[in-house]
Amino acid sequence: MNLPNPLIPGFNPDPSIVRVGEDYYLATSTFEYLPGLPVYHSRDLVTWTHISNVAVRDEQLGVVNAPTNLGVWAPTIRFHDGLFHLIVTDTAGRGTCIFTATDPAGEWSDGVVVDLEGIDPDLAWDEDGTAYITYSGLVLSGPDIGAHRGIEQIVVDVATGEVLEPKRSLWSGDGGMFPEAPHLYHVGEHWYLMVAEGGTERGHSISIARSHSPHGPFTSCPDNPLVTARGTARPVQCTGHGDLVEGPDGQWYVVMLGTRPRGMVRSFSALGRETFISPARWTRDEWLEIDPVELNPRDGFGWSEDFDGPLGPEWMGVRRRPDQVADLTSRPGWLTLTGEGEGMGAFRPVFVGHRQEHQTCEIRAVVDASHGVGGLAVRYDEEFHYEVEAGAGRVTARAVIPGFVRESSVEVGDGQVTLVISSAVPAAKGLGHPSSDMVSLGLIGADGSVRVLEEVDARYLSNEVAASFTGRVFGVYASTGTVSVDRIDYRGDNS
Repeated sequence: MNLPNPLIPGFNPDPSIVRVGEDYYLATSTFEYLPGLPVYHSRDLVTWTHISNVAVRDEQLGVVNAPTNLGVWAPTIRFHDGLFHLIVTDTAGRGTCIFTATDPAGEWSDGVVVDLEGIDPDLAWDEDGTAYITYSGLVLSGPDIGAHRGIEQIVVDVATGEVLEPKRSLWSGDGGMFPEAPHLYHVGEHWYLMVAEGGTERGHSISIARSHSPHGPFTSCPDNPLVTARGTARPVQCTGHGDLVEGPDGQWYVVMLGTRPRGMVRSFSALGRETFISPARWTRDEWLEIDPVELNPRDGFGWSEDFDGPLGPEWMGVRRRPDQVADLTSRPGWLTLTGEGEGMGAFRPVFVGHRQEHQTCEIRAVVDASHGVGGLAVRYDEEFHYEVEAGAGRVTARAVIPGFVRESSVEVGDGQVTLVISSAVPAAKGLGHPSSDMVSLGLIGADGSVRVLEEVDARYLSNEVAASFTGRVFGVYASTGTVSVDRIDYRGDNS
């Protein structure tokens, strides 16, 4: 199969996948964004549709006050006994939660809480129906916060969250830091425990061990790590945090996170951690092999949102859902936002956003800020964001990084205006440009052409500089008064 890579582009880290008959379902992390936990569907591993989000109600998660980089970490999606299960760590919120659904495209339960201290939980069942949660033993509170106990396991009642047996220690990997992202599989005569090691940065990798029992003892594969890009010139770096699935062609595959760094020394990953896929196979010795991740980006494409109907599941907000701030009825055919006195630097901005999916792109928004201040923005978090803002007859381009603000303004008069943000590869300097891309902030002028107010280095909106686990998210916002948006147009490619 000629699979695209990234499989699901943009901010889609920590993928977990399950096959049910001829259908595939994949979930990823969302951290401080809501709705939480997107669920994607495919029948061929090529074409994916965002069919739902697990967390669409306040009572399901505690993300509303989650600090940046906390919130919803590393889901595992599984199917057992006619029911879909998704288990996830809700850091700074409810803790470890198990959600269920009869149809992953429909409504998910409010979830039950499991009392464990750790992250990246996996869920597996043995033949007699015993449910095992295997997780990474990271200490999240108390005097030992940050300490790591390796991979641990408990037995639970998935219906109630009750822990039925004391935790046991399983494996600590093969020496890499932060053994995490465990997944437990029963294939043939063995139980396999696949983990990530080396941290989610450039040392990231996948290793595996096996046992004749789901609770060990586990023996390391002699060929670990099975996948890593560290110390290589591969265009896809940070590969790890994998989940195993059998494809429609009988071939096994591993989905995993990775990044696409750019720049002269490939130092900046503009889109953050994305979902990739690579073929795998079982050897004669009944060990797993995984191919290195190959870059195979999809062709460029574009789309438009005219706000004539409800927002799709791909739209999201920061620590609150789009439906909690978006008014689609008071001005039909427009999205209206009401500001709360703060802009994109707010902990909980009035913002409706979408993942940036291409490394080169242009976003346009038709905005009427006659009765307020707001506009079009691209953000990594509340400290790193660029925007084009309209209000009081003026358009202002602004770039914000910690301790520094750069802006330019132009008078345009009242009425609607088309704001533009674009990202492009900078011209090479000698051996290459040091940055990932340059972002232009501007508007459509009276002659119909783009008028650039600021062109700014975009390395600051990257995984490595912002030190965020998310990725670039663009969207529209309001700071004060009411701001209405008639249309958003997006086009992008991977040049």
